[in-house]
Amino acid sequence: MSPQPGRAPQRATGRRLRRHARYRAEFSVAVTLFSGKEHRKLAGHCRDLSQAGIGVLIAEELKLGEVASLVFSLPEICQEWEVRAVLRHRRGYHYGFEFLSLSRDRSEALASYVGGLQRADFD
Repeated sequence: MSPQPGRAPQRATGRRLRRHARYRAEFSVAVTLFSGKEHRKLAGHCRDLSQAGIGVLIAEELKLGEVASLVFSLPEICQEWEVRAVLRHRRGYHYGFEFLSLSRDRSEALASYVGGLQRADFD
């Protein structure tokens, strides 16, 4: 069975396959959520990283679809990054954010960085 356009292929178990490999990463992430006129600032910790997003541990209850500003520095890359992202996945307090847009330079730096990391063993 071929996947429908715009949809990720599925495994035999019915779960979707990831489009981008996940890599283990450990660093702090400042999360600012935008809810109407309010901005909530939260502290998080990166657990995994990919070309398209980031997995962050946050000790708060968040809702799928929330838009956030993520601020972090990749280890070995001194420049601080501020990235807009949307919350796409949740498992307990592990949240999966999809980057909304990255410049070409940032995409290349991220590809180079994750290329040196250990592949995450979870899906």
